Amino acid sequence: MAVIDVMNQQGEKVSEIELSDDIFDVPVKASVLHDVVRMQLAGKRSGTASVKHRGDVRGSTRKLFKQKGTGRARRGDIKSPLLRGGGSTFGPDPKSFAYKVPKKVRKLALKMALSSKLKENKIVVLNELEFDEIKTRMFVEVMQAFDVRKALIVVDAENERLEKSSRNVPNVKVLRNEGINVYDLLAHDKLILLESSVAAIQGRLA
Repeated sequence: MAVIDVMNQQGEKVSEIELSDDIFDVPVKASVLHDVVRMQLAGKRSGTASVKHRGDVRGSTRKLFKQKGTGRARRGDIKSPLLRGGGSTFGPDPKSFAYKVPKKVRKLALKMALSSKLKENKIVVLNELEFDEIKTRMFVEVMQAFDVRKALIVVDAENERLEKSSRNVPNVKVLRNEGINVYDLLAHDKLILLESSVAAIQGRLA
């Protein structure tokens, strides 16, 4: 098992913790990570692009002129796609782009993402991350103690003071351990874990 230092908010070592090899020492395959990230991004697409088709345009259904003898194009009512203001022929309709990859693949990708962070020495474990009040300055001081500018912070339970203190800081995101995902892990340079959240993550992915 890998052993990593547990730090306090001032950046001082207070203890050590063991990380399970089954979760934090998994061979990383870029293709698996790619598939899961694509799935997550596809699920975020709004899919609300829409046009009005011939049947959606308001107007009379009367044929504008007779079929033959005018020397002009044969067309029907004023809602024809040939006319300005008419319906669109092959425009988009609202749709969902979401799809799923197997649950085992999603779980494996999460382990790979965590393993990649450990191999790159980009995991920081804190014994706690508590503030006496909601104060962005106090949160920034903690980030500066670890020289962190772009971080994902994973906590084990709701922490209103931490979440509100960090929400105005760019490139920082606070997640509860049940919301940890591959995209956010890869999108942030550092992963900051609370000591209590490590056990929760290992219990979830064991």
